[in-house]
Amino acid sequence: MKTANFIVVAAVLMVGSCDGGPTPSTGMMEFDGQLADTLVQRQVAFGPRVPGTAAHAEALAWMTAFLETRAEVTEQMPFTHVTQEGETLSLTNVWASFKPEAASRVLVVAHWDTRPVGEKAANVADRDNPIPGANDGASGVAIVLAIADALAERPPEVGVDLLLTDGEDWGHDPVTLATFTPDMFLGARHFAEVRGATYRPLYGILLDLVGDQEPRFPQEGFSRQFAPEVVARVWDLAQELGYGAVFTASPGQPITDDHVPLNEAGIRTINIIDFDYPFWHTPKDTIDKVSSGTLEIVGDVVLTTIRRQGGQ
Repeated sequence: MKTANFIVVAAVLMVGSCDGGPTPSTGMMEFDGQLADTLVQRQVAFGPRVPGTAAHAEALAWMTAFLETRAEVTEQMPFTHVTQEGETLSLTNVWASFKPEAASRVLVVAHWDTRPVGEKAANVADRDNPIPGANDGASGVAIVLAIADALAERPPEVGVDLLLTDGEDWGHDPVTLATFTPDMFLGARHFAEVRGATYRPLYGILLDLVGDQEPRFPQEGFSRQFAPEVVARVWDLAQELGYGAVFTASPGQPITDDHVPLNEAGIRTINIIDFDYPFWHTPKDTIDKVSSGTLEIVGDVVLTTIRRQGGQ
């Protein structure tokens, strides 16, 4: 049975947990890190969630069904994108809302697709293969889904929207291109185009690469530029909860990610990301690299941020 009525503020003990990651507070926290870990495993079990594959379609159906049993509103947002190579991609963002009638809202975002190539692989023969996406993709989605589970059990006082974006990791050609291309961040770009003019939450929080066994989340550069007061709110709360060794109050590098098109559309969004991840865009981004302790720390910070916004 969950202890949903208690959010305990306690110091985190930075020692190894059973899965090799940090051990969060030993108090009774609302966010369920073990559930999040199970949700990572479920995603990885589908296989790489590359657009156009059976695994992609199966993961979409599973995520949608999970949210439909918890959120007040769940919606698939299908769209197509023609790549620079002329390939047409069929993509789908997933949207879920709690307390949809509330004017004051908080947005939480993660991408659910995985990369079709692993161009950072040490073995050249592996670079054309899709990545498993345990940390790069599944970790953020798992936290979003576990937050949905907590909000279903104890509804928020503030409106909460969850956005799972597709096509974030599609278009970086490792052979001919040195930088990210217009074929990346497709779901966030599409959302910004169709809803960016009218959708105005109080702020958004993007989760990407949030399950590393040795987590460190500096204050990402574009987040500090676009929404410094939101960065301060989240990092100060993490410090209060005892997670200052993980959410470090140091400036991080600017990282082009889903939050950039959202901010450009006026949706003030920060990015919680640990980009110092040696298995990024490689076939070694597997389930054994993800820590339930890290998932619990990040989930605790985000869920507590939501609760505090509503005065809970």
